[in-house]
Amino acid sequence: MPARLLYTGQVVVDLVMGLDALPRSGGDVLASSATFEAGGGFNVMAAACRNGMQTVYLGRHGKGRFGDLAREAMAAEGIDVATPGSEDQDTGLSVALIEPSAERSFISYVGSEGGLSRDDLHSVRVRPEDYVFVSGYSLLHKRKVSALLEWLGELPEGAGVVFDPGPLVNSPDSAEMQAVLPLITLWTSNCEEALRFTGCEAMADALERLAHWLSSQALIVVRDGPQGCWIRQGGNTQQVRGFPVTAIDTNGAGDAHAGVLLAGLAAGLPAEQAALRANAAAAIAVTRWGPATAPKIDEVDALIKADER
Repeated sequence: MPARLLYTGQVVVDLVMGLDALPRSGGDVLASSATFEAGGGFNVMAAACRNGMQTVYLGRHGKGRFGDLAREAMAAEGIDVATPGSEDQDTGLSVALIEPSAERSFISYVGSEGGLSRDDLHSVRVRPEDYVFVSGYSLLHKRKVSALLEWLGELPEGAGVVFDPGPLVNSPDSAEMQAVLPLITLWTSNCEEALRFTGCEAMADALERLAHWLSSQALIVVRDGPQGCWIRQGGNTQQVRGFPVTAIDTNGAGDAHAGVLLAGLAAGLPAEQAALRANAAAAIAVTRWGPATAPKIDEVDALIKADER
């Protein structure tokens, strides 16, 4: 059966605001635009779906306007929602502030997605060919992490565990991180996150340290912006070329990369080819405004072909 993406992270709603500069403390600025969009883990799942991978959301979703928006967005993308909606809490909100440089800053409020139970996770039977996606944010949610770690330890042999540390998991030292490290079969992050997590100053050292901590056959993928990404597996390291573009919004680019990478691997592509497609997807995503801007398969194909001429 085809591999599925089982996403255990958090879908939230993004209030995306474009502005000339962040306000000083106590100050105010006028935004040039403001929209409500499904975000967080939705971006990864949408990218995978748009590139042909069946995707299931195993996180919680709330009762209220934000939960309704999140469910409508997932339904529109063809994402299966495995868990019932919360009856007492709405989906959380993240305010994304986008500057002209395309840099983004976030202010987040945790809602129903910050909780999870064993029953939630057992609503879907994991198959050996599936990819289970774990977000670093999940390790910080006290109403979620215990059930998640216990469930991860019971996964069938062969199931892939994909880990994205995100910006808040800064080291391997916590008990939660120590429990996850030996389970990881695919690490995906950007360079800044990899360097901070490992305490290294050079990317070569960070890749070496990650490889030491993870299983010997784990695939490590570290995004490096316009330069593409680094991949390491089985002692071999290589850089996969990027696609230089003019970025207008980097929000969601890493998620687009992760989702398209997984779709490529699930389709049987070698890691280098899957990473190249992911680089192309991220390049397209940063030329579009909004969090869930991952391209479809034909758009990725077109950029790769155009770049080869």
